[in-house]
Amino acid sequence: MERDSQLELYEAVAARLKEAHTRVRELQVPEGVRMALSRKLLVITAAAKHDLTDAATRLERLMKDLDEGRFPEDD
Repeated sequence: MERDSQLELYEAVAARLKEAHTRVRELQVPEGVRMALSRKLLVITAAAKHDLTDAATRLERLMKDLDEGRFPEDD
């Protein structure tokens, strides 16, 4: 049973990561902001390999920031 819930979480995180990558790619923001967001997504993707629950939490936080228009500073 636990394996099934882990698989469901993995599928949900994978689908949400795909959505996040699409949203970041389509944003009308300076390239530096897009690169910073892409780096965050890469970190979340790497984290998913070791701690899926933490990665899901980080991803939801990032998606909320995107929804609310909170983006990293352009350096």
